[in-house]
Amino acid sequence: MDLKSKIILISGPTASGKSKLALKIAKKLNGEIINADSMQVYKELNILTARPSKIDLKKIEHHLYGFRTVKKEFSSGEWLKLAKKNIKKIRDKNKIPVLVGGTGLYFKALTNGLVKIPKIPTPIRNQVRLMQNRLGQKKFYLDLLKYDPSVKNRIDPTDVQRSIRAFEVISFTKKSIFEWYKKTKSSFKKDQFVKIYVDYPKDELINKISKRVDQMIKNGAIEEVKDFYKLNLKSDSNIFKVIGIREIKDFIDKKTSINDLKQNIVIKTRQYAKRQRTWSRGQMNDWQKFDAQTLSKFINKL
Repeated sequence: MDLKSKIILISGPTASGKSKLALKIAKKLNGEIINADSMQVYKELNILTARPSKIDLKKIEHHLYGFRTVKKEFSSGEWLKLAKKNIKKIRDKNKIPVLVGGTGLYFKALTNGLVKIPKIPTPIRNQVRLMQNRLGQKKFYLDLLKYDPSVKNRIDPTDVQRSIRAFEVISFTKKSIFEWYKKTKSSFKKDQFVKIYVDYPKDELINKISKRVDQMIKNGAIEEVKDFYKLNLKSDSNIFKVIGIREIKDFIDKKTSINDLKQNIVIKTRQYAKRQRTWSRGQMNDWQKFDAQTLSKFINKL
């Protein structure tokens, strides 16, 4: 396989070993790694976001990890601009860009282009958020389906953020968010991408998640959250999506035991992995799917 002009993309559910795989492929192919995880861009949460270790960072050049403060929101548009800049920089060195992460929307922006939807007026955004809060996500999602049936099987019913966004868009523009998606265009040719989606059987992934949670606690995740809360961020900040922040806060406040803390993080992580898999089935049909065995054979062929 001639990979000189290729851009390698690696995705998969949380705890599936994407970062280690990216490292292995980058070393084999003389590549450099670009982060495609929306939470690993923040510098204050190293442990909970499972950023690559200092040892791994020294082995291969890594880009877009831990460079942004949690005090500032970070958009997919900003990521795309920086990702394209780093892809060019890596290619100019005759190396291969290897992008890795669990944020499917980042990969979609890169491969399909970024959606240029008109700015939604603040009153409409506030109105939609109040409606979601009043109705609850289940009823809100059912109402969304009435206005925009194309959302079905494309936005997970439990995905609050994307449901709100879809409702905002159709309320203001009178067109589905997926109609807007059709108008996007990537800066790259589709055959430039090698798309790798790595996954494991459910039981095996749950075991990996449990081990990772144990390791995070041992590595100092509780102290990390104590420092994080000293920043006094607003509770609706995007960074609170990071699994473990609220669960560890409950432990710090003596509302839960250490065992409950670990179990709560494992449960939330399993639920997140399930949502990632659901999203990938609807949005990543053209990706090559691998488990541990088939992945090993694939890497050997590179």
